[in-house]
Amino acid sequence: MSGVTDTKATVLPGSARRVRATSTHRGPRESLISRTVAMVIMLVFTLYFLIPIWWLLVASTKNRADLFTTNPLWFAELALWQNIVSLVSYDGGIYLRWIANSVAYAGVGALVATIVAGMCGYALAKYRFRGRELMFNVILGGVLVPATALALPLFLLFSQVQLTNTFWAVFLPSIVSPFGVYLARVFAEASVPEELLEASRLDGAGEVRTFFTVSIRLMLPAMITIFLFQFVGIWNNFFLPLIMLRSEELFPVTYGLYAWNSTINQFPELRGFVLIGALLSIIPLIITFLLLQRYWRTGLGSGALK
Repeated sequence: MSGVTDTKATVLPGSARRVRATSTHRGPRESLISRTVAMVIMLVFTLYFLIPIWWLLVASTKNRADLFTTNPLWFAELALWQNIVSLVSYDGGIYLRWIANSVAYAGVGALVATIVAGMCGYALAKYRFRGRELMFNVILGGVLVPATALALPLFLLFSQVQLTNTFWAVFLPSIVSPFGVYLARVFAEASVPEELLEASRLDGAGEVRTFFTVSIRLMLPAMITIFLFQFVGIWNNFFLPLIMLRSEELFPVTYGLYAWNSTINQFPELRGFVLIGALLSIIPLIITFLLLQRYWRTGLGSGALK
């Protein structure tokens, strides 16, 4: 019996060593294959997103003669500055007016929407009142409704009060952000302690003063995230200006470039203006993201984890 037991004891460790050796041999190889596949997929998607931007940059530097006669993905005779000058001087500088309109719609609209969403989310997180959860559920339902589904009802409402084809027809719908309210509530619950609010109240601060001097500083990452989402959404908004606006002076840059692009057959010189205009229109978005990306990542990550 003891001999049999010793034999088993001798065989089993050897088998375990062989299994470990096999798994050790296969592990790095499988890991290398997985990393290679992941890198290839990421490279394909990176090229998918960057090649159109690269083409737009290259096309914006060419004159009309070189646009269709040279390599579409490489530079020819550089005419970027001349194209920019021609763009901003065309039709009395209407492109600059469109850029200013977009800055007003997106910048001011996103700022107001951020403050409103922050206050609503903070109230839903820190105050107890009847119907609070029902109100929050209704707001969550608003997140699921696509903006295009609301465009026609909004047009009918604004036409009743004589506000179509005005600045307010695009601005007022832009200051509502159901997702911002949701994110603000989640972040306020996690980052604003009740003890700090009680201490502020004991010091004699009112609720509004407490929010703007204490709570909003703790909620800053979420507020920046809401601002960025709203800014990009308003800047890229196309359908709402399409049905609300008729005067060219009120167009945002997205709708203005679309209007130019729809008349290229009648005015071929507009093709180059659409290209350089599209390139310049993404610069404010890039600058905004580069300046605020640190807060954006923090706020989005905190909202996803809590």
